[in-house]
Amino acid sequence: MGLNLNVNIDKASGFCFGVVYAIDMAEDILDREPYLYCLGDIVHNDEEVLRLKQKGLRIIDHSELANLKNEKVLIRAHGEAPSTYELALNNNLTLIDASCPVVLKLQNRIKGSYDDQEQILIFGKHGHAEVIGLQGQTDGQAIVFQDIAELDELELPSKFTLYSQTTKSVDKFYAIKEELISRGYEVKANDTICRQVSNRYEELERFVENYEKIVFVSGKKSSNGKVLYDVCKKYNPNAYFISKVEELNPAWFSANDRVGICGATSTPMWLMEDVKAVLEAY
Repeated sequence: MGLNLNVNIDKASGFCFGVVYAIDMAEDILDREPYLYCLGDIVHNDEEVLRLKQKGLRIIDHSELANLKNEKVLIRAHGEAPSTYELALNNNLTLIDASCPVVLKLQNRIKGSYDDQEQILIFGKHGHAEVIGLQGQTDGQAIVFQDIAELDELELPSKFTLYSQTTKSVDKFYAIKEELISRGYEVKANDTICRQVSNRYEELERFVENYEKIVFVSGKKSSNGKVLYDVCKKYNPNAYFISKVEELNPAWFSANDRVGICGATSTPMWLMEDVKAVLEAY
């Protein structure tokens, strides 16, 4: 085709340290042992999960965990609820805990609030692995909401403590806090959003403005991917979301386009490199 595209990968994209840590732990064990169980997808990226499965990673869910005995199981960066640790003790499972330190710190803070009998609201995605772990610290008592409109249906206490899933938008969190205060609630807000994630918004704004086209690479299940893709679209309308190389379309590009490739905190660098190679061959 000879499109002669000029392609660059955003150096700040790729795994956050929590994901790097979990994957390093898994690979260390798989270098020595034929297999390792992992509770849930180690990262919200199907391509990376497939790569690790080929090395011997066995992804299981909570129902399968209940039937597992005398095995090693990796806890991924998203963290787990206390009930998982109890089950592991009862089933003689060795847990390799790769919970992200930012998530662990948040779990401890939420548990502290719950122990102090505070009413807890968590701004987060329903059913997300991290959020399930956070809600578990409160014995399921915390109110989880992903949109402020959900709170209109509820009888809220006059005073509560507000937390956030670590990968949510900082701006949204503060907008929600201000809105709740303006409605007359007494809100003790804890900004527990990971700065490695939130700093990416500004880096991405600066990155995407330099290109005619943007290819954003992320797993469909990544919460963080959705947020970051919205940032890309806002600052560069010619942004395309793909999860794998096969989804690229030459029709998106014109001759000599400058193309920027970026991704979520769960997107492996090797996948962005593969995308770059395909684009350069057009």
